[in-house]
Amino acid sequence: MLHSDTRRLTYNDTDPAGILYYASWFPKMEALLSDFLYRNGYRQDQALAAHGWTTVTRATECEYLAAARLFDEIRLELRVGHIGTSSFQLAYRMVRTDDDVLVSRAKTTIVLVDDEQRAIRIPADFRAQLEEWATA
Repeated sequence: MLHSDTRRLTYNDTDPAGILYYASWFPKMEALLSDFLYRNGYRQDQALAAHGWTTVTRATECEYLAAARLFDEIRLELRVGHIGTSSFQLAYRMVRTDDDVLVSRAKTTIVLVDDEQRAIRIPADFRAQLEEWATA
């Protein structure tokens, strides 16, 4: 696991029956990634100026394996997956901490783009960093 955070589900995360609303994972996944990148010196708000590229989400998918409910404490885990020419995958796991049940897993494909939103090759230094993270 590369990075994790534990969150308690709130009413905002659930439907009227108190079960996790399916789209609630996506902002939490993005927040986990943003926090991880920030802690490692890659600020998305400064990436174009600092590196000449920024990241955009190309695709995302999520599997719902068990119900998550209001006030469940969930550990979100982040890993680096496949690294391509201009994109890389991130893998997420959402685990209920009370019983260690995997409630969801997800993948996101991130593309590096230039200031005109054109896909670019992953620079060698960032590729090396991704590869290091993938083996962490």
